[in-house]
Amino acid sequence: MTARKSRSTKPSRQRLATRATVERPATLYELKKCLDSARRSALPLRPRGAGTAPTDCNTCSTGVIIDMTKLDRILNVDPHNGTVTVEAGTRLRNLTLMLAKRGLELEGCYDQSGRTVGGAIAAPCFGPGIGNSATCFSSQVLSLKMAMADGRVMTVTRNQENLLHALRASYGLLGIICEATLRVRPLTKFSVSHSCVTIDKFCSVATALISTDIGLKFYLLPHGDKVYLDVRRYSVKTGRALSLPWQIKDWRENKLLPRVLKLLRGVVPFPAMRYRLTDAISDATHGFLKARLLGTGTNAMAASQWPRHGSSPKLFYSTWCFPAAEASVVIPAYVEFCKTTLAVSGYRCDMPAVGYRVQKNADSLLSPAFDESMIALQTMSTREAGWENFVIDLAEFAQQWGAIPIFSQSRSMRADYARQAYSGRIEFFGKMRRRLDPDGKFLNPYFAQYF
Repeated sequence: MTARKSRSTKPSRQRLATRATVERPATLYELKKCLDSARRSALPLRPRGAGTAPTDCNTCSTGVIIDMTKLDRILNVDPHNGTVTVEAGTRLRNLTLMLAKRGLELEGCYDQSGRTVGGAIAAPCFGPGIGNSATCFSSQVLSLKMAMADGRVMTVTRNQENLLHALRASYGLLGIICEATLRVRPLTKFSVSHSCVTIDKFCSVATALISTDIGLKFYLLPHGDKVYLDVRRYSVKTGRALSLPWQIKDWRENKLLPRVLKLLRGVVPFPAMRYRLTDAISDATHGFLKARLLGTGTNAMAASQWPRHGSSPKLFYSTWCFPAAEASVVIPAYVEFCKTTLAVSGYRCDMPAVGYRVQKNADSLLSPAFDESMIALQTMSTREAGWENFVIDLAEFAQQWGAIPIFSQSRSMRADYARQAYSGRIEFFGKMRRRLDPDGKFLNPYFAQYF
């Protein structure tokens, strides 16, 4: 595809300026009051967790936003049955650290640990899961409680498989998740290897890596011809796991690097020089810690705290899921897209793109990996000027390559393409939504174009 020059008009699918009322229930009773029809609240009613989604999935210009972050209690830990029960506003990071103190962990490692449990269930949350470990957070849900449009609270268990499948990645359209019981297991160490390869080398081994029983995360520098690989394996020979190197790694990659790159734009006016420095700084950041310092870890140690609500500088991102079997051709095409965009419009992302292998997962009706394993490619930047135009071109590129969109993370996707990508599943979900929310209380204008 050919990148377009910068547009003189703003694209139609921007994030809305939120002017809705915000409610912050701290108890289930207060949440039910928010849904009480006698209050005659303006519609729609949209639940919100950490508020980090880059699309308009949890915003509205009128109506009520129900902020769930005060419902954040950890209600019960049951090591014998391998479960933990938490309220939906609990942050993943807090849950992970609490479990680690008790010698327990979630089955997967989820980099967006600033998100809430409810948000990570209601919209896809990925991480470099190893082997059969869950690469999507919602796969660990055993049961949940949901506040329905009429204020009633429904408990959904594994015995109601179809409904539970629909509630995973339901984007708050069927009801508001207020409590969940998740599967946990004893804390398990893994070994990890870090390496840097050229893009061609990565593409030559991508198919083999994706089909191997490992946890895979990679950082792609399309203008620097480098890919940094994070490959994780369970091993009985793992050494001592140290948390400090992982904390330093997270701080450098997700806090220091964005700040430095944003500062660089203000002090280096010449694009060619700035781009060389950008790649050099990114290269130094990801190559800083040697494998011997990060040779062993646990899910609690390795979970990144990004994204954070209100973080500074702000990170702009958009995520699309590409068929894993086509990674060896999609990655070079994405690199060429980035280079063409820079040549034509002058825009380039200053942050590396981050990729994860997402295993085939059919336990969620709207899973982006329902039919096959995918590569979730997350494009990020701190540069706001030109970003809106860039994500429109990115969406066109992704759609041309048959990528599956994520309603909470894929910017500027066409409604007809989204319905095509999810085939009959989106129609079945729509029927269920109309049955559980016949008055469309939870349906904001953003979702109305898809469902």
